[in-house]
Amino acid sequence: MERAFFFQGVSALLPEEGAAAVQNLEIPLVYAELFPPSDIFTVPALIGGAQEGAAISGVYVPSEAPLPPRWQAIPVRRTLSLLADGAMDGGTGQTGRMLRAFHIAQWRRESLFCGNCGSKNTDAVFDAAKGSGASSGPARQCPSCGRLEFPRIAPAVMTLVTNDEGKILLAHNKTFAAGLYSLIAGFVEAGETLEAAAAREVREEAGIEIRGIQYAASQPWPFPHSLMICFTARHASGAVKADGVEIEDAQWFSRDSLPTLPRQGSIARRLIEGWLEG
Repeated sequence: MERAFFFQGVSALLPEEGAAAVQNLEIPLVYAELFPPSDIFTVPALIGGAQEGAAISGVYVPSEAPLPPRWQAIPVRRTLSLLADGAMDGGTGQTGRMLRAFHIAQWRRESLFCGNCGSKNTDAVFDAAKGSGASSGPARQCPSCGRLEFPRIAPAVMTLVTNDEGKILLAHNKTFAAGLYSLIAGFVEAGETLEAAAAREVREEAGIEIRGIQYAASQPWPFPHSLMICFTARHASGAVKADGVEIEDAQWFSRDSLPTLPRQGSIARRLIEGWLEG
């Protein structure tokens, strides 16, 4: 039976019997009949992410539509900590499939009209290597001027910084829940390398210089359309001082005095736990 991910706003939708355990977010597509006119879309699986010809189906339900009886909306961010295969499945497991479907759902809603001439876009499939057997990717195409648009991916950097005393730098962003601390992160600017972005973000938000920047890991993060690229680094100079704009507080923490950390399923939590394990 064909299955799909169901979304409404930033939440995944599940019938109540499936929402209890949240072990499988891909549910029968036939459930789409329960909702008012909704947007059903299908995109190719990631290259190397599934067998040739595989696809990922998604259903976007209008935000004003009431949920049918015995259905629940669960924030997509929360599902990352509940899914069995975790958030680092490389795009091949259920988490990667869900994040891809969610990313595409948001992008399709944000690209209804051509950015060049204003005409309404249509769905298209772009083959980067026609005749080679390579997988195709989703696109939006303007029927008037022919402009192609592809899913937006905004690179962001996150850096785990440690000092010579064996402590980790954690910060409380103004948008965080009370008491929650995480790693310094931010978007890459035009013309900037990833390493330069990592150093700049730490400098701007925590007031220190770093050294020994090394790549650690990456994670798709469609909130709304990012790719989080993570690094580790060492403290080079300066005293920690929160910028007071985005960051309310930043401190060095030892392993035995950590504050509330990000949810399981986020790459920030994975990096911090890796540091805890030595």
